[in-house]
Amino acid sequence: MAKLSDLKSLLADARNTKPAASTVARASPPDTRNRKEAPDVSLAQAFADVAPLPPPNRARQVKAKPSTVPVQSVADEAAALAASKYGAEPSPTSWDIGQEIESSQTFVRSGLGSGALTKLRRGHWAMQGEIDLHRLTVTEARDALAEFLDDARMRGWRCVRVIHGKGLSSPNREPVLKGNVRRWLSHWDDVLAYCEAQRHAGGSGAVVVLLKAPSTRAA
Repeated sequence: MAKLSDLKSLLADARNTKPAASTVARASPPDTRNRKEAPDVSLAQAFADVAPLPPPNRARQVKAKPSTVPVQSVADEAAALAASKYGAEPSPTSWDIGQEIESSQTFVRSGLGSGALTKLRRGHWAMQGEIDLHRLTVTEARDALAEFLDDARMRGWRCVRVIHGKGLSSPNREPVLKGNVRRWLSHWDDVLAYCEAQRHAGGSGAVVVLLKAPSTRAA
């Protein structure tokens, strides 16, 4: 066991001993006082020997801007209008005089005979005028038809065509003018006969009308 006197001696020696200087030198910051900045690089000089790539061997496609006009909608409306005026099919089927399926397909003044209807349907009389009542109201159509027939009488026309349409553009696709126009024609004294037009001349959307002769006012 160490003596107390020895321990005191060791403590005294430790107090009198100074720590050794650190052998690790701290790194000092670099001296930048005399450092010169690098000059700016010139891109023109750097790329002076660089050759540009050749242009691509492709045709330049220039696309026209789409039109703001709805071309297809306009074409569809025109097709619907033509179909409603003239009709693409006869109504209700192909027929001839004496084979009518609808009573309003033909009209002949009493005492005239069916021979006039046959000639009228077969184009015996040349078409001298026509009126288009399509898309008119009932009142407008009646007034326009009366004015047209008066003008036809003054001109001495014998055969005219009245287009009333098939009613495809009417509410519920019902032919409002069709029945009215044919009934009005049967009540006009100057109308001798009428028949539904041939397929190529309007079909169920028009009637061909035979008027009285200008001189004798008779057929």
